[in-house]
Amino acid sequence: MKSRKKIGIMGGTFNPVHNGHLLLAMKAQEQVLLDKVLFMPSGNSYMKKNVLDTQKRVDMVALAIKKYPYFELSLIEAQKTGNTYTFETLQFLTAANPDTQYYFIIGADILFQIEQWRNPEQIFQMTAFVCAVRDDYDFDAIQEKGNALAESGADIIYLNMPKVAVSSTDIRAKVKNGLSISKLVPPEVAYYIEQEHLYYEED
Repeated sequence: MKSRKKIGIMGGTFNPVHNGHLLLAMKAQEQVLLDKVLFMPSGNSYMKKNVLDTQKRVDMVALAIKKYPYFELSLIEAQKTGNTYTFETLQFLTAANPDTQYYFIIGADILFQIEQWRNPEQIFQMTAFVCAVRDDYDFDAIQEKGNALAESGADIIYLNMPKVAVSSTDIRAKVKNGLSISKLVPPEVAYYIEQEHLYYEED
């Protein structure tokens, strides 16, 4: 019997994409033995406002993942008009690729937000979660939350992940204040931000 493909999904606004995203995807690919990881920039996020133009975020992701053979850009959510919902994306993917098992790659903080997503029970049926656990998180609290979600049908894999002190919010603040971001994002992304003059007017 043919084994199912194992595909990871890294979703997010990627505003901008940074080295922490890449490291998380790499660790998930290595530890879960994923065939590839889809980087899926959101289009119109109903949970976040004042997000940079979609095409510019897509361009930065494309630049960031270009040299990684196991990473692939997915425009499913970026090209969708109106709000994008994870359960709809997974419905589309699972219908189109019934021979594939999907793994949604998340930070531990997302575990505490999943129930606020649209139709979480449907999401649990269509994907497993690969959850990054860092040293500075309370693992007992994470596991307790994970166990509660498992009772609702969630399948959660915990990922050993070093702490990466980088966030998109910090990067935008550094750019606005004229500070270097060269150690936080791939060089191609830093150059793109400079050339496109992004985030300098960040409120």
